[in-house]
Amino acid sequence: MEYRTEKDSLGEVKVPVDAYWGAQTQRAVENFPISGQKAHRAFIRASAEVKKAACVTNTALGLVNPEHARVIIRACDEIIEGKFDDQFAVDIFQAGAGTSHNMNTNEVIANRANEILGHKKGEYKPVHPNDTVNMSQSTNDFIPTAIRIASLQLRADLKTSLETMKSSLSDKSIEFNDIVKSARTHLQDAVPIRLGQEFSGYARSVERHIEWIEKAFYEMEEIGLGGSAAGTGLNCHPDYRMKVAENLARQTGFDIRPARNYFEAMQSMAPFVGLSGALRNFAQDLSRIANDIRLLSSGPKTGLGELLLPPRQPGSSMMPGKVNPVIAEMTNMVCFAVIGNDESILWASQAGQMDLNVMMPLIAYKLPESITILTNAVDAFTRFCIDEIKADPEKCKAYAESSAAIVTALNPVIGYMKAAEVAKRSFMENKTVREILLEEKLVDPVKIDKILDLRKLTDPGINK
Repeated sequence: MEYRTEKDSLGEVKVPVDAYWGAQTQRAVENFPISGQKAHRAFIRASAEVKKAACVTNTALGLVNPEHARVIIRACDEIIEGKFDDQFAVDIFQAGAGTSHNMNTNEVIANRANEILGHKKGEYKPVHPNDTVNMSQSTNDFIPTAIRIASLQLRADLKTSLETMKSSLSDKSIEFNDIVKSARTHLQDAVPIRLGQEFSGYARSVERHIEWIEKAFYEMEEIGLGGSAAGTGLNCHPDYRMKVAENLARQTGFDIRPARNYFEAMQSMAPFVGLSGALRNFAQDLSRIANDIRLLSSGPKTGLGELLLPPRQPGSSMMPGKVNPVIAEMTNMVCFAVIGNDESILWASQAGQMDLNVMMPLIAYKLPESITILTNAVDAFTRFCIDEIKADPEKCKAYAESSAAIVTALNPVIGYMKAAEVAKRSFMENKTVREILLEEKLVDPVKIDKILDLRKLTDPGINK
């Protein structure tokens, strides 16, 4: 490999001759050979959006040469389009606060801008990574702003996936509305319920999480860009804060607003914990729903078998014909990953000291990752599983009729204790509740059908 020699404040550094990054990025590449994982695509794009807004603002304030601004903006647009993703080479586990990523971004933009003007990479004239691209910024206000923008970029796709899942579950609740089955509490037989009612509960759960997640995203729209190193705005034009927020809003289409307090915006990562927590909360409910679907489809011969899932792939390398609930299993794993990411984000957020949180690079990776994998998992779970779920009405009905728990409907007629005796006999003697009621003449035979009408038992009311 051929190299060029660059110099930073620590001395000379050899950089691959074709790389758009520079000396500080190269040091980070060498210092942090940790995971092999690089910045999330949304975070790279967001970083360029922030740099572009800063450049536009500084140019309007008379601080950047318009010709230099033109090529900086062009370089930013190219990064936004995805042309230089491979040039963001720093591991996600890097120097505190994200200085390595910030300088990676500055160097790529500067080298590309100078290249457009006909200069060689590494010369940094006339566009300099620090003096021009990073003007009016610090890593300390740039990184949290980029995390916010990255999250907002992923918002629409997540909401679409969630809304689609909610609609699919609602459709199934209507499709399965007349299918009576046995409810199960403590994994034991319980009173009759309709399969559609269970699915309506799933749909409402998703609907509520959409509301909670949207509220958490609202906090992403408040940015502290212009706080510079410690929230004071040192080296920023007095009008920079308001104008850069306006320009970033215009670029992205998001409702960006300046921070109400720039010191708090730099010190606290609470908005990220709030969004991650909302995603975690949804993940735990989504995992629960996936578990239910796996249980209800267990079998097909020796399990519950009330649901029939679409066969997506062979389930065993050894057992011919076996088909597993693979989409639901994948969904569980994604939910576990989101919950784990939330724990990392929580610990990283509480680890800030004084006027800065140095653990932001971990948040910058984990939060967009959670949004991305949840979006994709929800989409796959909906299309490849929920949309194609079928029910076995006869099996559902047979379980409901054989459950001794229907004796609950007799509480208002013969009392709890007597009903408990009937349930015990039903289980011990393998007889139906109806048979025991007739044998013991506990209820007028004419009323038995009315009291034990399974469909009526799934609605509010007292059957006498």
